[in-house]
Amino acid sequence: MMWILAALLLVGIFIVCLKLNLMRLKLQQKMKHLTPMIQVVENAKDILYYCDTKPKLKYRYLSPVIDNILGPDSLKEHLHCPNKIYEIVHPDDYETLLKKITGNLDYSKPIILRLKRDDGEYIWFEEYTTPIYENSEVVAVQGIYRNINEKVELQKKLEYKVSHDALTNIYNREYFETKFYYYDNESNVPVAIVICDLDELKFINDQFGHKMGDVLIQETAKLLYRISSEKEIVARIGGDEFAIILIDTNPSQIEVFLANLQNEIDLFNSSNHTFYIKMSKGHAYSSSSILKMKQLFIEADNKMYEEKRKKKKDQLLELV
Repeated sequence: MMWILAALLLVGIFIVCLKLNLMRLKLQQKMKHLTPMIQVVENAKDILYYCDTKPKLKYRYLSPVIDNILGPDSLKEHLHCPNKIYEIVHPDDYETLLKKITGNLDYSKPIILRLKRDDGEYIWFEEYTTPIYENSEVVAVQGIYRNINEKVELQKKLEYKVSHDALTNIYNREYFETKFYYYDNESNVPVAIVICDLDELKFINDQFGHKMGDVLIQETAKLLYRISSEKEIVARIGGDEFAIILIDTNPSQIEVFLANLQNEIDLFNSSNHTFYIKMSKGHAYSSSSILKMKQLFIEADNKMYEEKRKKKKDQLLELV
C-alpha cells in the first residue's frame, strides 16, 4: 500500500515539474520575442516614461536615453528623485507641467515645454501624454518626450527672416503692417507713430557708392534700435525710411523719445568723420489706436515731409 502512495506522489511531482518546465519554456519563448522590442525601446531617441502621480510621483519606467539628452546620470537622478522634473522645467512651462500631473490638461493635444540640460541649456520637447485613471482621478501618466529643439530653432530662424529686414536686422515693412493692423483693429492703446527719413542718402550714394549708403542705413537702424524699448516697434519701411510705433505712451514720453533720438544723432555725428546722419522726422499721437492708425501714419508722414521741405528751403536761403 505504501509503495502505491509513493508511486502516485512521484507521478504527481513529475507532472508538476513537467508543467513548470513547460511554463518556463513558454516564458522564455515570450521573452525571446519581447527582447527585440525592449531593445528598440531602450535605444529609441525619444524619452519614454510611466510615472505614478498618486500618492506621490514615482517612476515605474524611464528610458535610459534621457542620459544622452539631458546629461549623464539623469536617469539615476530622476528615478531617485522624481520631483527633480520641477527643478529643470522652464519657469514659463512650470504651470503646464503641473496641470499635466494633476490631471487639469487637455491630453488630446501635444504638450510643448522646455527642460534644462546639465549644462544649463533648455531643450524644447513635444510630449504626448496618456493619463491613467482610477475612480475618475488621474493616478499616473505615461508618455513620450520628443526632442524638437532643432525644429523650434529652425522655426525661429524662419520667423525672424520673415519679420526682419535683411540689411538692418530690424523689423521690416511686413511686420510693421501686421502690428499696424493689430492696433488699428484689435488692441486699443494710447499710441504714437514716428516717421524718419534720411536727408542725404542720394548724396552719399553718388559720392561714395551704394555700399556706403547701405552703411548709413545700417548705422541709422542701430541708432533707432538702441534708443527704443521693448514696447516700441522699430521698422525699416522703405529704402531710407523708418517707422516707430510707440505703445502705451503719452505726449511727454514722445518728446523724451524724440529728444533722445536727436541727442544720439548728434553724438554719432560728433564722433564720425566719414558721413553724418541727417534725418527728417514727423510724429502723431492718439490716446486711442482703434481705427486711428492710418490717420496717424498720414499725419506723421506729412510732418516729416514738411520738415524736409523746410530744411531744403533754409539751405536755398543760405545760398542766396
